[in-house]
Amino acid sequence: MQKMNHTKGNTDSTIILIGMMGAGKTTIGKSLANHLDKTFIDSDHEIQKRTGVKIPIIFEIEGEAGFRKRETDMLRELLKIDNIVLATGGGIIINEENRKLIKEKGTIIYLRATVNDLLHRTRHDKNRPLLQTTDPQAKLTDLYDQRDPIYCEAAHIVVESGSLSVHQMVKYLTQKLDNLTLE
Repeated sequence: MQKMNHTKGNTDSTIILIGMMGAGKTTIGKSLANHLDKTFIDSDHEIQKRTGVKIPIIFEIEGEAGFRKRETDMLRELLKIDNIVLATGGGIIINEENRKLIKEKGTIIYLRATVNDLLHRTRHDKNRPLLQTTDPQAKLTDLYDQRDPIYCEAAHIVVESGSLSVHQMVKYLTQKLDNLTLE
């Protein structure tokens, strides 16, 4: 499925991956960046590298609001870099300023996955502070219901991330990115 509602969209620009935690943004992003000869950056990893602590610690000390501020500051900084594939944190799109920043900068790909796939991929990951709850499936369902329409509205390309292998996904996304430049 492809959705075009913006003017950007080609393999020469910054490519921004959005989607829920566990959708495959880091895994697919690394492979896509390698294939397109771009630098891969994961915004959450950059936050951890610069603060020296894992995201759950930031959530614990500063709360979600403190983390979201750090996330926006990091996004502003990372979007100044050219020729990158940027994997964003799952909640980055809840902030309207962040949506505006990514729409201005590059081609946005929404890696969409079912709640069951997301739960399967994140069930043992203790680095997901929003899922440290008694019912992670209910939490993921709530987050998905809130965020999916926002992801869809922001994206140039929407693709189901569980339907293809990483190699097939990269090939598919490269073709979609090339098609955007022709239109």
